[in-house]
Amino acid sequence: MLGVIAEDLDANPELNIGEMPFEVTDISLLAPDVGEPGTRGVLETGTGVVCRLPPWRCEEYGIETDGENATFWEPEHTIEPLKTQLENNLDQKHDQFCPDDLPGPSERENDLFDSYELIKTFALPVTVTQGVEMTYILSKWRFGYEVQDDHHRRHLNLALDTGIGGRNALGFGFLNIDEESVVPAGQTAAKPVEQGGSDR
Repeated sequence: MLGVIAEDLDANPELNIGEMPFEVTDISLLAPDVGEPGTRGVLETGTGVVCRLPPWRCEEYGIETDGENATFWEPEHTIEPLKTQLENNLDQKHDQFCPDDLPGPSERENDLFDSYELIKTFALPVTVTQGVEMTYILSKWRFGYEVQDDHHRRHLNLALDTGIGGRNALGFGFLNIDEESVVPAGQTAAKPVEQGGSDR
């Protein structure tokens, strides 16, 4: 869909929003990449992450449930259910968009991310369909990573492309690379420069 829009804007660069005319002067392809194996960095959630735990998963982790409805993840549930749900969700996207002969995220021994830094959780009313509003409990994160191999690189880039968690079509779970955190393979992180004080 974006390709068709780009072709149309390339052929006819005038874009009107209401009565305000604009002209598109440049179209470029964005292809974010976590880097080659050995690269370290941080992915930040640009929007809140939806993580709903199914009743059977709640029972497995000793989380109170009504036995019928999914439960939104909260910090009191610990990190393990969240990690499992995010990985399972990315597995589904891998099955949808990647060749069948390539291993999915849950088929690797190591975790998807090296570290999970919770920034905050918050509740947000969301219109899920016309006339239907639900309150979602969302979380924002900083995920540390070190690219282990080409498969891991593919999984992290898939997360960048599709988002993590649920309800991505509503704009949730999208990730950005914290460019300042990236240390390319074979390099060491730069040491911070110490600021010298002056005696008076």
